[in-house]
Amino acid sequence: MSNAKHLEQRVGVFVDVQNMYYSAKNLYQAKVNFGKVLYDAVSGRKLIRAFAYVIKADVGAEKDFFDALEKIGFEVRAKELQIFYGGDKKGDWDVGLCMDAVRLITKIDVLVLVSGDGDYSDLIEYSRSQGVRTEVFAFGQTASGRLLERVDEYTDMSKYSAKYLIRARKASNVHEEKPQGGDNNSQSQ
Repeated sequence: MSNAKHLEQRVGVFVDVQNMYYSAKNLYQAKVNFGKVLYDAVSGRKLIRAFAYVIKADVGAEKDFFDALEKIGFEVRAKELQIFYGGDKKGDWDVGLCMDAVRLITKIDVLVLVSGDGDYSDLIEYSRSQGVRTEVFAFGQTASGRLLERVDEYTDMSKYSAKYLIRARKASNVHEEKPQGGDNNSQSQ
C-alpha cells in the first residue's frame, strides 16, 4: 500500500457518521472529532466535496450537531430513521453514500471513506478500478478486515484516539447558559 499524497490531488470525503459515532461510543465512551478527521483526510490537498451521512432520530441536540458539521465543511445528507411494525429500527446510508461516490468518481483523484463498514468493500474496489486512490479512516477494533485489505491507505483512529476523539467533560466544566443537549462543539457528535 502506497503512501502517495500530493497537494494537487482532488479529494472526496465520505463519512458514515452512524458507524463512527457508535464505534467511538462503544469503544471509548467518547465522540468523534469530525473536524480533525476532515483536516487529516484532506491533508492539504484540494477538497472537492465532503459528505457526512446522518440519520435523523428526533434527538434534541441533533440539529446543532448537523449545523456544526456544515460549519466545518461537510455537506450533510440526512434521512429519517425507519421504524417498522414490531419496533425494529433501521437507518443507514450505505447505498446513498456509494451512489454519491460513484457520481463523483470522475472528478476526484482520492476517495477518503470514514467508516469501518465492510459493506463498502465493493465501492473501494470499484474506485481503485477507476484509477482513484482509496483511503480509509476507521477504528481498528471495529473495522472490517475485508475493507482494509482493499485500500491504498488506512488510518487507524484507535492509534490516535487523543487526536480523533472528544471525551466527555466533567460537569463542573459545563457552562450554565449552554442549551440543554450539548455544548455546541462544532466538531463532535
